[in-house]
Amino acid sequence: MLQVEPVAVPGAPLARRNPVAKLAAALVFSVLLIATLDPVAPAIAIAVELALLPLFGVRYRVLARRAAPLLVGAVGILVTLVLFAADRSGTTLVAAGPVLVTSGVLVTALGLVLRMFAVALPGVIVFATTDPTDLADALIQNARAPARFAIGALAAFRLVPLLAEEWQMISMARRARGVDAGRNPVARLRLFASTAFALLVGAIRRGTRLAVAMDARGFDAGTPRTVARRQRFTVADGLLVAGAAALAGAALAVSVALGTFRPLIG
Repeated sequence: MLQVEPVAVPGAPLARRNPVAKLAAALVFSVLLIATLDPVAPAIAIAVELALLPLFGVRYRVLARRAAPLLVGAVGILVTLVLFAADRSGTTLVAAGPVLVTSGVLVTALGLVLRMFAVALPGVIVFATTDPTDLADALIQNARAPARFAIGALAAFRLVPLLAEEWQMISMARRARGVDAGRNPVARLRLFASTAFALLVGAIRRGTRLAVAMDARGFDAGTPRTVARRQRFTVADGLLVAGAAALAGAALAVSVALGTFRPLIG
């Protein structure tokens, strides 16, 4: 079953920070890294993220398990660039018919893969150290987000584990009826697509019922809502956001100093 609850040590210094502060720090850190295509800046950012991970109270094994789906994206980026990259500059490493792999293609792929990890890992760390209810409360109190949006996002986040359970249930039901792809890759792809479509239909129906139920309970009344759990944004929270911006800027500065900086535009 997919876990969405925080897995960090509660007493960790950065895990105790305000959820909005952690989310803002992750966004600032990620947005600055999007400005470059070179592999140096994101590599430095990943090293910083891994070095700070103990301060969030998250084990490296837990982070690796939660970030495992990123490996699929990394493989997709590599295959796409090898097959369809327009820039084939550099030394030719592999030439097999239409497949031409050069050192320039690999450097570009490495930069994109590292940037994907550097941008995604802060989000993984934030949600691994934040209780969804605390995040919704902080969005309403500190970010002034509409209560309808924040509480709706919380309800949707709480339903995420049901997607994994429903996928397993659909797969088992089809297998019980004799619907199995065996070793045929084409049949596996078709079965995956049909299962995903069934899951999407079920998710839409469940979301519609949830929206109606929430409206019936007054979540869209428009009247001011009381707060049961106070979420305070302190000086330490502001320093966390400023520190994230400073670290991302330092990574870009090192990239510029080494002469590897490749702007995204231009």
